[in-house]
Amino acid sequence: MEHPPYSPDLAPNDFYLFGPLKKHLASRHFRTDAEVQAAGVKLLRDLDPDFFYAGFDRLVYRWHKCFNNHGDYVEK
Repeated sequence: MEHPPYSPDLAPNDFYLFGPLKKHLASRHFRTDAEVQAAGVKLLRDLDPDFFYAGFDRLVYRWHKCFNNHGDYVEK
């Protein structure tokens, strides 16, 4: 599936996973990188599979909006 070289609507930092991950790690202190990684892996394992399906569906929906507008920026 091709995509435009730049599209603010499909930016990775706007993807569904980063918000919950940031919230999960906020206000926590880790002594090592391994502790941070373990906390991230635990969050991913604890998430319901429907969370991932819904996130992917939102990404596909936004991709279609961008594609249907010939790559032009799409407001939310």
